[in-house]
This record gives sequence, structure tokens and C-alpha cells, in this order.
Amino acid sequence: ENHAKAGGAIVIDARSGEILALVNWPTYNPNNREHLSGAQLRNRALTDTFEPGSVMKPFTAALALDRGRVRFDTVIDCAPGRLTIGNATISDAHPHGALTVAQVIQKSSNVGTAKIALGFPPKEMWEMFDGVGFGQQPNLGFPGEVTGRLRPWKNWRPIEQATMSYGHGISVSLVQLARAYTVFARDGELIPLSLTRLDDLPVHGAQVFSPQTVREIRAMLEMA
Repeated sequence: ENHAKAGGAIVIDARSGEILALVNWPTYNPNNREHLSGAQLRNRALTDTFEPGSVMKPFTAALALDRGRVRFDTVIDCAPGRLTIGNATISDAHPHGALTVAQVIQKSSNVGTAKIALGFPPKEMWEMFDGVGFGQQPNLGFPGEVTGRLRPWKNWRPIEQATMSYGHGISVSLVQLARAYTVFARDGELIPLSLTRLDDLPVHGAQVFSPQTVREIRAMLEMA
């Protein structure tokens, strides 16, 4: 429908961290190597990075909930649909007035998310991104795994902190993003991923957000 040049998909068992399916397009037949270029050969889900965009907003909201900066129903003034920081202006696709934090996620408001993010010291936000695995290799043992791009917090300008909150100015791989989202399936815990079947279950990882925070984020995602 959208004439995309490429795409990828990944399915993870959130209980174990096992990768159940992983696919890339364009693809190739390993038995027929005619007319091959690098485009078909790359395992994009692991080797390519992109700016994730609005799928980053739940992480920003989770940090704010976890630190007690906002509640599910805290009202954020998003009028008139624009926010100027220095000489740059952030806009929403559709202008909104007052929105609760839940509605900021539901309606995907850049302005609301940026306002939430600017309430944090940069270090706090960087530590959260680092905590869910951005800016570091996923350690699957697959050749060509990338770290993505998460710049040191000391160099962040306010406009950069604002845009990173809604997924611009940061780059991730598909496998990093899918793994990060498992925290919302596991009540806030980030676990390692595995390309092979695991016999030792249950798997334990690092607690990034509280279970209560994650339950509220899941409710917001269901609203969307």
C-alpha cells in the first residue's frame, strides 16, 4: 500500500525472551545468488537503525509516572498545538487543548510528551533509555548487531531532549525496540533475548519500571 522500500518484523515471547519469528524484506533465496545486492542480504531487524518516532512516547510517560512527576489523569496544556524551544518549534499533527497524560499517549501528542520530558534532568531520561537497552548491543551473538545512537546526556540541548521524548534524534534497531517493549508486557522487567530455545525458565532480568506504572501504560496503549 505504501510502496515501502524495505521492512522487518519480529515476534518475541515476553515470558522467556525467545525470538519466535524474525523476517526482513526485501529477501533472497540462498540457493539462487544471481542478481543479489547488499539490500537483500542485510538482516535489517538487527543491522539497520531508524528514528523510531512516536513509539517512544510510552517510555517518556512511564518515566514520569514512575518518578511521581505525573499521574494517569494529570492534565497537560497542549494548546495551541505548538511548543517553541529556543529557535525551534514542535507541532502536533492535530492541535489539542488540555489533555490528561493518558490522552497525550492516546492521541500521540508531541507537545504533551515534550512538556513531560522537559520536567526531567537529562541524566534521568538518558538512564531510562539506557535501562531499556537503547544505545547498546542486544547481545544476541548475531553478526552485525548495532548499538543505535543515544548521545551522552551531558551534550543534550533542551530541544534535543524534547524531540527524543517522541522518538526523533535517537536511533534504534527493530530488535532493540521490540525488546524494550517487553518491559510493558512483563510488569516493568527487561530480560535478555535469545535466538535459541531456552530450557531454564523462568527468566529474570532488571526491573526498569514498577508494575503499577506498567499497568497504567498498558491501559494508555489500549486506549490508542
